[in-house]
Amino acid sequence: MTIETEIKNLFEASIQTKQNSADQLAQPIAIAINTMVKALQTNHKILSCGNGGSAADAQHFSAELVCRFERERPGLAAIALTTDSSALTAISNDYQYEQIFSKQVLALGQEDDVLLAISTSGNSANVIRAIDAAHEKKMKVVALTGRDGGKIAHQLTLDDIEIRVPAENTARIQEVHILSIHCLCHQIDEVMFG
Repeated sequence: MTIETEIKNLFEASIQTKQNSADQLAQPIAIAINTMVKALQTNHKILSCGNGGSAADAQHFSAELVCRFERERPGLAAIALTTDSSALTAISNDYQYEQIFSKQVLALGQEDDVLLAISTSGNSANVIRAIDAAHEKKMKVVALTGRDGGKIAHQLTLDDIEIRVPAENTARIQEVHILSIHCLCHQIDEVMFG
């Protein structure tokens, strides 16, 4: 098989995963948009977290809200908990790595803020701890997961929203996560500024 054929196969796999996800994820994404808009319209913020590629997604989401997505508009309150190297290294050194996000949620989060928690497996210990902290602060949680939702699926409350990609492959899950994030950003702008 040629490299070009492999590349086409990867494109096809990505397209198929997105098509398989569209019907299943439209409703939870819509609910997440309404939850985030309500928070932003009442002067609350969205905190986001994840590891590795999911950390990059958390930062991408936050940047799109603070700066702009596809239209000129005022900045929106969003903080990626993955970016402060001093806080991350202090928490992991003085406490433990599993607390790198939860300590920040407890310090920065307020009731009715939203936590965007990203984990392709649903089993990231530090993201799970962040969700616990968000619940302690009476925040709502939007979880981007994959596979069977992992431990996070069982941790969420009725007020939380899970956007679970129906796939097993990490790369395919991440590709749908970024599309979901773009849907969130696009529709937050539409609802608030359209």
